[in-house]
Amino acid sequence: MDSYLIQVNGHSNRAPVLDIHLSTNGNSLSLGKVKGRKPRWAVRASEMSKKTFNPVRAIVDGMKVEPNPKKAMISLSLGDPTVFGNLPTNDEVTQAVKKVLDSGRYNGYAPSVGYQSCREAVAAYYNCPEAPLEAQDVILTSGCSQAIELALAVLANPGQNILVPRPGFSLYKTLALSMGIEVKLYNLLPEKSWEIDLKHLESLVDEKTACLIVNNPSNPCGSVFSKSHLQKILAVASRQCVPILADEIYGDMVFADCKYEPIATLSTNVPILSCGGLAKRWLVPGWRMGWILIHDRRDIFGNEIRDGLLRLSQRILGPCTIVQGALEHILHRTPPEFYHNTLSILKSNADLCYAALSAIPGLQPVRPAGAMYLMSVQMMSKNC
Repeated sequence: MDSYLIQVNGHSNRAPVLDIHLSTNGNSLSLGKVKGRKPRWAVRASEMSKKTFNPVRAIVDGMKVEPNPKKAMISLSLGDPTVFGNLPTNDEVTQAVKKVLDSGRYNGYAPSVGYQSCREAVAAYYNCPEAPLEAQDVILTSGCSQAIELALAVLANPGQNILVPRPGFSLYKTLALSMGIEVKLYNLLPEKSWEIDLKHLESLVDEKTACLIVNNPSNPCGSVFSKSHLQKILAVASRQCVPILADEIYGDMVFADCKYEPIATLSTNVPILSCGGLAKRWLVPGWRMGWILIHDRRDIFGNEIRDGLLRLSQRILGPCTIVQGALEHILHRTPPEFYHNTLSILKSNADLCYAALSAIPGLQPVRPAGAMYLMSVQMMSKNC
C-alpha cells in the first residue's frame, strides 16, 4: 500500500496534515492523522556520500602549491588534453557544434538514452561484422564516467564484488565503494608491458563476482593489449561466466607500431558493456558526451540489463543536447589527418617523458603504446 501526505486547508491557523493510504489496486482509500515529527534537527550525510572518495579529484581540486619560480612546472595531474593548448580539437568539430547552437533546434530535453538519430550515428560508427550494433544497443551518457557508473550500477548489487586492474583508474573504486560494491584488485605486470596477471585475476573470482573491468588502452599505464592477450582474458571470463565492463575511452588512440582491438570484436559468447565517448580522441573532455555499447551475441543480458540501463538513465537526463545534435557530423566528418596529428604529438611527448624518466635513478619507465600516459616502476636498491 502506497502512502501520500497532503495538506488540507482548514479554518484554523494551522492546516491539518493527513496521511492518505492507497491500495495497490486503487479500490480502497483511508485517511488518518500523521504522527508528529521529532522536535529537533537530525540532518546527516548519507552513507553513500560518506563512502565516496575520489583520490585524484581530492588532490587536484584542493591543490595549493606555490611553484618554484626557478623551475618549469610539469603537470602530472589529469588526462586532460586541453590544458596546455597544444591539442585543440578539429575545426569540423567546433563548427558542427556552432551550427547546431545557431539552429535553435536542440535547446530542449532529449530522451534519457539520447536522440534516436544520435544513437544510430554511434551504432553506425562502431558497427562491424565481428561486433554488430544497432541503435537499440547504444545508451548515450554524460561522458564516459557516467557510462561506467551506469554499467556498474546495472551489473552489481551491494555486497557483490567487481574485478579492477591495479594500477588502474581510481574512478572504478570510487564508484563501486559508494554503491556498497566490494573491489578486488587484480595485478598488471610491468615486465610484460602491463598485461593482466591472468592467474591472479581468475583466483579472485567467486560466487559474488558481478563483472570484470578491462581498461584498454590503459589509464594510467599507456599499455595496449594484443589480440592474443585479449582472447586469454575472454577465456577467463567465459570459464567463470563473468560479464565484462570494457573501458575503451582511449580506443584507437594507439601509436603506429600497435593495433587497437575492441574486445567485443573478439568475443562470441561473453556479454560486454563497452564504455566510450568523445573526450579523448576528439579532445573535448568538457563536452560530456559518452556512450555504452551493448554487445550480447548470445542474449545473456536479455531484456533485464537493457531495461535496467534504461531505468538508470532516467534518473537524470543524459548528455548535452547541443553536442548530441552535432554528434553525427563529429563522428563521420572529422578528417583522418586530425587523429594522425594528435597521435604524432602524443607519441613525441611519450618519447620525451620516457627518456627523461629513464635517466632518473630508481625509476624504470615502461614505454607506452597508446593513450596519454606513461607508468614507471620504482626500483628498490639492493642495499635496502
